[in-house]
Amino acid sequence: MSGRAQIDPKDAVRRLRRLDCCAVSDALDRLKLGSVVSGVPQQSGDARISGRAITLKLGVGTGPKGPARHLGTAAIEAAGHDDVIVIEQRSGVEAGSWGGLLTLGAKMKGVAGVVCDGPVRDIDEARAQGFAIFARRLTARTARGRIVELGTNVPILFETAKVDPGGYVMADRSAVIFIAATDIARVLDAAETIAAKESVIAKALLAGEPISQVMAADYEQMLTR
Repeated sequence: MSGRAQIDPKDAVRRLRRLDCCAVSDALDRLKLGSVVSGVPQQSGDARISGRAITLKLGVGTGPKGPARHLGTAAIEAAGHDDVIVIEQRSGVEAGSWGGLLTLGAKMKGVAGVVCDGPVRDIDEARAQGFAIFARRLTARTARGRIVELGTNVPILFETAKVDPGGYVMADRSAVIFIAATDIARVLDAAETIAAKESVIAKALLAGEPISQVMAADYEQMLTR
């Protein structure tokens, strides 16, 4: 990573969890980086999630060689408190990419949550357990006989965003955001600067200053300074 700032992954996750997606999206605009995906609803859980990406690629075809295993189990076993499981299921087949027993297993491991580009099932179980899942669609249809696991911790696509294992992901009700590991230090620095400036503005408003003065030209130039 020549020319790029080094950062401890645990520290990066800790800092990322203090931010929301809007501040990080503004930082990505400032740095001319992408990977902000809108319109992915939070289907269960109440809090935003952040962590390193454990990726799971699902689809039709033949899974990897080796002993048979249920899809998603390898991702759960590889994940921990600092991780978010990110699932690609772009086959067009209506089949659950995640379900109730996987939710229970992930919760027991302390996994931060799941972000899925595809349908998930057993959402009532996830809601009862307070486990965070972001996904566009829900279904009751099983994966059995429909889709298979094509790979764990391999590069995937989430809509148009390329997601590499070990990169960073965050999700709240505004967006899902993916950040390359090589970019995380400068994204965090920029997002924390933006969040601090907005905090100063909020305090001024609470102190009774007119909003037209508080949100003047300086606010409009925030992303370029």
